[in-house]
Amino acid sequence: MKKIFIAIVVIITLVACNNPKEGNEQKKDGVKKTAVLIVNHGSHSETWRNQLLEVEKNIKEELISNPKINDVRTAFMEYTEPSIATRMKEFDKEGYDEVILVPLFLTVSSHYSHDIPVIVGLSSDPKVQENLKKEKIEVYRAKARVTITPPLDYSSILKKNIARRVEKLSKNPENEGVLLVAYGDKKYNQQWEEMVGDIGKYLKIKTGHDDIAYAWCGHLVRYSTEPTKNGIKKLQELDDNVIVIPVLVANDPYFQDEIIQTAVNEVKVGDNVKYIQDAILPDVNIDNWVKNIAIKTVEN
Repeated sequence: MKKIFIAIVVIITLVACNNPKEGNEQKKDGVKKTAVLIVNHGSHSETWRNQLLEVEKNIKEELISNPKINDVRTAFMEYTEPSIATRMKEFDKEGYDEVILVPLFLTVSSHYSHDIPVIVGLSSDPKVQENLKKEKIEVYRAKARVTITPPLDYSSILKKNIARRVEKLSKNPENEGVLLVAYGDKKYNQQWEEMVGDIGKYLKIKTGHDDIAYAWCGHLVRYSTEPTKNGIKKLQELDDNVIVIPVLVANDPYFQDEIIQTAVNEVKVGDNVKYIQDAILPDVNIDNWVKNIAIKTVEN
């Protein structure tokens, strides 16, 4: 997966470097203007959106104290404004030369590898363009040069986040199984399986849980409770108790409640299934990751 991922990043970076900068010849005082744009999937849920906006609030002051970074903003890929296109238009209007786009996505996916590069004009895949048009997602080729950074699983932060949340619910790892419930992506199923597989290996070492399983709850299974129920049942055959962990960026009532909680309620016996409707955010380590990767990218 890492080789595939590196190839994707190299391609995106090469395209970004060749992106024309029409209209950017005149720079105020000859100083380059650079913005950091934190991009996430988007959701109808205000709770979900607010958790993502908190990341910007937590890191903005420190990032703009860097003389090479002028502003930090957030954009949602779909469902709500401000969209990526809206933000890129703002940057062009304000004369920005560079935009460091930091995607808060767990791993490579159709959104990360195909949709976002097309939305910002780094790619012109006709099929992706047509799909985006159907979903009413605007495409806008910015004048500013755009560089897209790696997703979260590029670092070890995601594994540490899951381990911390497992330990919070764990009492005796010897008689507990852990079910990881993630969104999934049909086109990148192998990469998603490798991601949760790597998390499982980390948990065995870090938390001492031998029985790890995973289930999907999103596009890959058409928003079904069945995979989560089946995963819990599988672990119940092996262990007295099951810990269910959402491997989801933020808390969306639809996923955490209507899908995962419903599945838990239908199969638990007494108190043998431990589940909290939490998410990867908030996490100060992720805030720091966004800051560090933005600074590293702008320095390079």
